[in-house]
Order: sequence, then structure tokens, then C-alpha cells
Amino acid sequence: MEVLIVVSLAFVAAWAFYSRWRSGGGSLPPGPSRLQIIGSMLQLGKTPHKSFAHLAKTYGPIMSMKLGNEFVVVVSSPELAKEILVKQGLVFSKSFVSHAMHVLGHDELSMNWSPATSNRWKKLRRVQSEQLFSSRALEATQDMRRERLQKLTDHVSECSRQGRAMNVGQATFTAMSNLMLATLFSIEYDASDHKKLMEHVRALTNHLGVPDVSDLFPILAPLDLQGIKRKLTHHLGALLDLVQSLIDQRLQARKASNYLKKNDVLETLLDLSLGNQCDLSLEEIKHMFVDLIIAGSDTNSSTAEWAMVELLLHPDKLAKLKAELKSVVGGKKIVEESDIARLPYLRATIKEGLRFHPTTPLLAPHLAEEETRVNEYIIPKNTKVFVNFWAISRDPSVWKNPERFEPERFLDSDIDFKGHHFELIPFSSGRRICPGMPLATRMLHCMVATLCHNFDWELERGAQSKQLQREDVFGIVLQKKIPLRAIPIML
Repeated sequence: MEVLIVVSLAFVAAWAFYSRWRSGGGSLPPGPSRLQIIGSMLQLGKTPHKSFAHLAKTYGPIMSMKLGNEFVVVVSSPELAKEILVKQGLVFSKSFVSHAMHVLGHDELSMNWSPATSNRWKKLRRVQSEQLFSSRALEATQDMRRERLQKLTDHVSECSRQGRAMNVGQATFTAMSNLMLATLFSIEYDASDHKKLMEHVRALTNHLGVPDVSDLFPILAPLDLQGIKRKLTHHLGALLDLVQSLIDQRLQARKASNYLKKNDVLETLLDLSLGNQCDLSLEEIKHMFVDLIIAGSDTNSSTAEWAMVELLLHPDKLAKLKAELKSVVGGKKIVEESDIARLPYLRATIKEGLRFHPTTPLLAPHLAEEETRVNEYIIPKNTKVFVNFWAISRDPSVWKNPERFEPERFLDSDIDFKGHHFELIPFSSGRRICPGMPLATRMLHCMVATLCHNFDWELERGAQSKQLQREDVFGIVLQKKIPLRAIPIML
């Protein structure tokens, strides 16, 4: 018996040595203890970004966890974010696709879920960069954005005249989604249609952020125990049907002899698809438009809402911003995109809003396409990797007074959010940086500035606690738990 024990121990030691040698030395990143079957699932809670940040204080800026059958690595420092997103961007170029997202072909046709090395991803990325978000394309649609800002101002003015509170998030969502619909299809929705659209978009971003048992235990996937796949199928299907109907209407209209071409993205992409300039299918166009509607409407409206929350909770900051706007913009009602460069406190406020309330706290999860090393640690193939931007944005070794909303920290700083400064990467970085960032930043600055320049604001319920206003609900997009309702007072 003793000989058997010695031989067994020797075998285990030899195997461990062989595995270590085969990997060139090194070990897995440290992490919390794991229970049989479930691993470290009990340590996550309802807000994984905060749970990860808390665990990182014990296990360091790179840690590993076993969540059911999933092996997960979380990085929580600017240096490691750069390693994952840029230095080893090719290894981590693929997004993690949840089981629930394998519906209606979206996992195959959406640029969001394609590897950044694939031909489809490169093609769709090029189309977006050239046709939607290039400087030329954005200049051509500037009047359209100004019109949406004017309609937002008119809506706020009507609320002010009636003395009623406005749902700030809903108003900014309407402005952003109308901008996307006008840019893509030359249409505009009424209030009831926007309510339905918001319901579908918010449901998708919320459900996609929920840890899915089907991913943690693939053997249970056919049961869809949480109903996430069923819900995604419903809400994603509604958006795909909407876009398909708009494409069909346009294709039918284009058959008429007296048809006048529209000046929108759909017209441009149909020309590309039906011509010989680009191998772009109608199905790819449809799924791309759904991605654009979701990203363009929800993340930007949520960011604007969070910025307004902090300004209302910090009257001194709001007063500074209003003074700058009055000095630079003067009597104009709409803050122009050309004004942004002359508004340093506005730019600082938007940066601080993106830091203090990152709308995508864990960015998009990446998948290791091959075994690699990060620092001295081994990252096995197919590891799911999170960059916890929320933890980076609250790290006292990175930011002074990180729990305080202080736009002033950016006034004498060259830090920006364009993917080069890894302490501030709300739009990610590297190959998978958000292609819509140029549009998002223009609208964010102008929306927040226009709301602050023309109105004073009072919270609907008076002086609520800061903690209550800052409560959030985890998802791919971090939403306010209680929508911001405030009474605008016309100046």
C-alpha cells in the first residue's frame, strides 16, 4: 500500500512538472477557492463588476475563477487591459458568444460576435467606418443631429411649461434612437413607438448581462432554465422584423420609375449590396442595423442620464458648467459640435461621467483563441476574459479620490477616452474599440450641454439621497435602478 501511495504521488508530481514544462513554466492566475461543480459562483452576487473588484483586492489585478464549467480570468489594471486589448489583441480578438445569443443567426451575422480576424468582421467594420462614422459621413449628417437636439429642447420646454417632471433617460433615448432611425432609414418614431423600441432594446442589454446557467453548465443548455434564450429570441426577433420591414419597403419603392433616392445609410448599403462594389448581403445589413440601433440608442442615452444625475447632485459642478456655456455659447439654444473644442469643463464633465458611471462596466468579454501567457501566468485556450473597467475607474492607485465626482481632475490632464489611455477606456481599445465612438461623443457633449444651458433642474422628489440616485442594475449596459425624473425650469 505504501509503495502504491509513493508511486501515485510520484506520478502526480511528474505530471505537474510535465504540464509546467510543456507550458514553459508558469501557473494559472490566483483566485478564490472553488466548490465542487459550482466553482466560485456564490461569490458573484447581482453585480459581478463590483464582486470582481472586491475579489481583486485580495487576489490582485489578474485573477482566475471557475464558474460552473467556465474558466474565467478578470483583469483590473490599466497595464493588463493594454496587454489583453492591444499587445495580445490577436489572441483575444474573438468575443465570447453566450449560448443564449445563438438565435436567429445573429451570432454568425453580427459584427459584434465575429472574430476581429475574420473577413466578415473586417468587411462590416470597414462599411461602418466609411459609411457611418467617418469625418465625411458625420459632417454630412450634422444638420440631422442639430434637428434632434432642437426636438429634445422643445420636449423639455413643454415639460417646463406644464411644470411636470421629465424622465431624462427616456428623453435622451428618444433623441438618440430618432437620430439612428433618421440616419439609417430617414424615418422618425412617435412616443408610443419609442416606448416599444426602448422596451426591446433595454430587455436585450439586461438579459445579455445576466450570468446564464446554460453557459456555466452546457449540459443544461437545452432546458433554457432561466428563459434567457427565449426572451432574447422574442426581443431580438422584434427588432429584426422591424428592420426587415423597412428594407422590404425600400426595395419595393426603388422599383418605381419616379423613385427619388434617399440620403441615408440604407440607400447607400443597398447600392453596395445590389451592385458589384462590395460583397454585402441583405442579411448582414439587417443584423448590422439592429446592432447599431441597440448600441446607438442605449449606451449613449444611459451615459447622458448618469451625467445629469451627477450634475444635479453636485450643484457647484452644474453652476461651473452653466457659466462656461453662457460665456462661450451665449444666447444660442443649441450647443453646436463646433463649440465642443472651446468648452473644456464640458469635456471634463463627460470624461468624468464616463469614468464614474461606465455604462459597459466589464466591456465585452473576450475569448482566448489559443493558450498564452499574461505576465507570469498561463491563460488556457477558450478562457473567457473580462476587463473590469469599473474596477479600474474606482482604483485609488490609478485615480485620486475615485469615489468622488470631480470633473476638475481632467482639466489639466491629457487623458482621453479614445483607447490610448487605459485608465479610461469606456469604448474599449484595440481592434474591438467601439466604431461608433465619434458619433457617440458628439451627441453626448451636445445633449448634456443643451440640457444644462437652457434649463435649471429640480429632482422630482426633492432631496433624495445620493446613494439612491446612484443605484444601478447590472447588464451589458449599466442602467439606473430608478430612472432620473427631474423638473426642468426654463431660463
